[in-house]
Amino acid sequence: MSEEVIKISNIRRYFEVGTVTVKALRSISLSIKKNEFVALMGPSGSGKSTLMNLLGCLDTPTEGQYILNGQDVSQMNDNELAEIRNKEIGFIFQTFNLLPRSTAVENVMLPLIYAGYDKQTRIKKAEDVLTDVGLEDRMKHRPNELSGGQRQRVAVARALINKPSIILADEPTGNLDSKTSIEIMGLLEEIHQAGNTIIVVTHEEDIARHAHRIIRLIDGKIASDEINKNVVTVKDYAK
Repeated sequence: MSEEVIKISNIRRYFEVGTVTVKALRSISLSIKKNEFVALMGPSGSGKSTLMNLLGCLDTPTEGQYILNGQDVSQMNDNELAEIRNKEIGFIFQTFNLLPRSTAVENVMLPLIYAGYDKQTRIKKAEDVLTDVGLEDRMKHRPNELSGGQRQRVAVARALINKPSIILADEPTGNLDSKTSIEIMGLLEEIHQAGNTIIVVTHEEDIARHAHRIIRLIDGKIASDEINKNVVTVKDYAK
């Protein structure tokens, strides 16, 4: 039985909006094992973004426990959470979140600065991972000199640079055309095959079908959590 990377138990997240209490997550429990490929789905207001923020250590629960790689992160302070994020989680965002005036190498190096690596090591590691995602000829380019797909590849490289426990991809193809979306999903499939745990947050059924497990949220609760018996891979598109 593979080890659990994530285990959350009876997680609740409530927000006070004026005099109203918004119950964004209502007693959610789930576990995700190492090297799973999971899609987290749900309509607007279902709680999937709140759950993603908790899984990504961008927020803490109102109640409940979150164990990430054996560490209880539920009660950590902001500085502790920032350290965990940098070490354990690689983020891929819909909007890429790249620094516009920095080159691809400089963007990918960022997490290594916080991790305390010297400059030469940072450059070497960034160049290696950019090569891995097929951007060896675009390392000195800034975001405005790259296509949308290339920018997302830079974001993927940055997510991988610290060899995190999990890759958390929030609508990773949301700003891309269909051809480029397929390329990025192919890249995520390769990363999964290399041993990474991947959680994709999406509202698109065709993106979720790449995942091996699909968790659906409605009204702050898990409505279904099922193994995907009809996994689609990028190779299927070529048939």
